[in-house]
Amino acid sequence: MAEGNERYLELVRELSDSIVEAQRPIRILDGIKWCSAVRNDFFDSACKQLPAIDAQYYQRKNPLDFDPATVRNTFHQIDRDIARKLGQLNPLATIMRRICREYQTVVRMLEARGTPDFGLYSEELYGSATDVFHAGDPTLADLGTTMEGTLINLLKNQSMVEAEKDITAQTAVEMLNQRLLDAFPDAGIRVLMNDQMTADAAAGSDYLKIRSDAMFNSLDIDVLEVHEGWVHLGTTLNGMAQPWCTFLGKGPPSATTTQEGLAVLTEILTMRSSPSRLYRLVNRVRAVTLAEEGANFVEVFDYLRGNEMSDDDSYGIAVRIFRGSTPTGRPFTKDLAYMRGFIQTYNFMRLAMSEGKLDSLPVLFCGKVTLEDIKTYRMLMDEGVVVAPKFLPPHFADMKGLATWMSFSRFISSLNFDQLQADYCALL
Repeated sequence: MAEGNERYLELVRELSDSIVEAQRPIRILDGIKWCSAVRNDFFDSACKQLPAIDAQYYQRKNPLDFDPATVRNTFHQIDRDIARKLGQLNPLATIMRRICREYQTVVRMLEARGTPDFGLYSEELYGSATDVFHAGDPTLADLGTTMEGTLINLLKNQSMVEAEKDITAQTAVEMLNQRLLDAFPDAGIRVLMNDQMTADAAAGSDYLKIRSDAMFNSLDIDVLEVHEGWVHLGTTLNGMAQPWCTFLGKGPPSATTTQEGLAVLTEILTMRSSPSRLYRLVNRVRAVTLAEEGANFVEVFDYLRGNEMSDDDSYGIAVRIFRGSTPTGRPFTKDLAYMRGFIQTYNFMRLAMSEGKLDSLPVLFCGKVTLEDIKTYRMLMDEGVVVAPKFLPPHFADMKGLATWMSFSRFISSLNFDQLQADYCALL
């Protein structure tokens, strides 16, 4: 390795490590969560009274365990160091500086919990339901409305009813420990129980947490294996294995859309998902849309319950949408990432297949990347600055089946559905 190139890589590693260290105290979901007493009070009011959440609630019940001004200043200094040491036009520097600025916005969002500014920062980081996919295309809100109608019709069919959730958290831990050991034999992945979580499960750096009182069915276990395991843990491990760009092991908000989209797409491609699962994801889009249009917590809860969701599921989704905000404020829009990311990632894969650029697809797994940066990371892989992912899910490790399936997608999507409906309706 030439001395100049070696020094460049050392600088990349040094600056990358500084980003990893600076973001360490930031835990977005921990910083915006509501305590279990809020749930108890809401159900004690017969689900009629708005939760008592304001800016003081977060300060009192969930104070940040870092000094926001210090962390913002640290990222500002790293941003300037990157520009000074790597140059303002360096493609990798552009990505790293954007990440620094993004984390500064994250800190501002957490500082604004319980205020109107929280929703504005959330929209800046995660987007809005009024965003379009491409110029002239429908919005995310339109996607939610269209998908909702289709899925409601599907779920009326008895064959779509999911199995009873009779698998305990302890059994789920045992099952997933074995499956993830098979998928990551040398990674030391652990599946653990946790009694402090609100979600059923969540992936960390080298572990998967399962809420101790959660119940599952076999389909839930399948989804957790591929969504949290193959994608979220897989990309984390691949990112942490990067010798120079260590920041790829940590996911800033801009990577959330690609991460969640890739995870949902993987569920679907491996036949692990279900209409019920998709319906819950679509309802998150609908809930964000309603909140952006001015609906409060109770109104969103009632809407979800009116769509034949259970009280627990309706409360869970409503909390996901209003956490960090107030029960009458603008929503936390992260949950748009699942559907937005699915559409964007699917379209990216479809284009890569049609253009014969299959070597771009494994880049999705080299760490916590965004679609916008794929071309840059592909170049960096050629230069040895980024290394190829060690772990790839089976359908990406051998893409013959995936390529065959995707080959038809462009032609099929070009067909006129209205005419198809008219021609085929007599067959149903």
